[in-house]
Amino acid sequence: MRKNEETEGFDGEASNTSMISGAHSPYQPTTEPVNPRNVFRAIRCDLDYIKSHFGILKIIEVVLALISFIFIETIMMCSPCAAVYLFEFVSCSAFIVTGVLLLIFGLNLHTKVPHINWSLTDLINTATSTLFFFLASVVLAALNHQTGAEIAAVICGFLVMGVYGLNTYLAVQRWRLGDSRDGPLQTSEYIRARTASRGEMESRPELQ
Repeated sequence: MRKNEETEGFDGEASNTSMISGAHSPYQPTTEPVNPRNVFRAIRCDLDYIKSHFGILKIIEVVLALISFIFIETIMMCSPCAAVYLFEFVSCSAFIVTGVLLLIFGLNLHTKVPHINWSLTDLINTATSTLFFFLASVVLAALNHQTGAEIAAVICGFLVMGVYGLNTYLAVQRWRLGDSRDGPLQTSEYIRARTASRGEMESRPELQ
């Protein structure tokens, strides 16, 4: 009987100890539903950027690059074809990269990744596109068969090169000024996103 009483006492103390440790454990089960964060909360149409000089220039660049690519694709026969292939690659690459950057800036997605220097990224893209469009247009102008599609492609190539050159000049000025125009907008959006994230964490203290 004494052994049974000791055993029951030991079991009672163990259960009380487990209940106390469980009450103070930071890993408490909860029935509160977990609301996933809305990752698309920052997506919005930034009309200020689209109406700005950089937004307008990017729209013109995308349209002219697409027209240049269409013109070069209409050429059915070429000999040699190196100039045609080079112009085709440059116009297609510029259309895709500039179009992606236009979507990123136009939909305000760059504020979700503030660790990337987007001004420098835009500067590299515009400077590279200016150089490659110049080379591709010069080569195509020197090596062509005087067809209408080739002449139109060369004209569009020099036009889009000029637009990219102007964009490069403005991007260099913005980069030298420390991104004073777009910096406050990106900073305010980043602070707003961090504040909202902290509010969610404070409303759920069990996660801390």
